[in-house]
Amino acid sequence: MELQGKKINFLGDSITEGVGATSPETAYVGLFAKLTGAETCNYGISGTRFARQKTPSENPRFDMDFCSRVEEMDPDADVIVVFGGTNDFDHGDAPLGEMEDRTVWTFYGACHTIFSSLIEKYPDKPIVIMTPLQRVLEPEQVLELRTYVQAIREVAEFYSLPVLDLFATAGIQPLVPAQRDLYFADTVHPNDAGHVRIANKLMQFLAVL
Repeated sequence: MELQGKKINFLGDSITEGVGATSPETAYVGLFAKLTGAETCNYGISGTRFARQKTPSENPRFDMDFCSRVEEMDPDADVIVVFGGTNDFDHGDAPLGEMEDRTVWTFYGACHTIFSSLIEKYPDKPIVIMTPLQRVLEPEQVLELRTYVQAIREVAEFYSLPVLDLFATAGIQPLVPAQRDLYFADTVHPNDAGHVRIANKLMQFLAVL
């Protein structure tokens, strides 16, 4: 896909918003625009989750779930990128749920809601799903995060949406101290070098769509 001049909507959480980078220009969305010549529309909001919460968060912005934000996105986009799920694992109160769910109150159901809503809004446009990055966790927590990644993959496959599996292929494992120091600003957010990895991975992925 030729990316020059394309309008790309990014729906995401703090990493998409740019947390961990030293500036908007060094965050992956800004880098992507600079490197490709695409017009990027950043709909990243820190702390947000796929699924809706039963218990309100201390910060109301965290409860602006992905499901509720599809409608506000620019309808004229050429490509849509969705990147989230790590906050559902980390501090969401919605259960994982099951593949059959179609409710915003479980993670599986929220995946269905987001993906189907985007297809309805952009029926002829590429919609790309990115899985969460690895993050600094205890080994048993890594296994739990993997279940959220697997849910994203499973629902995306149901809708035949392409998945850029950063969890498996970003080449960043923060449990390895050398890579944590090189690519992460903290236990969750990539630094400038980490954002470069995301931008490059996404460019390579879109180039062959």
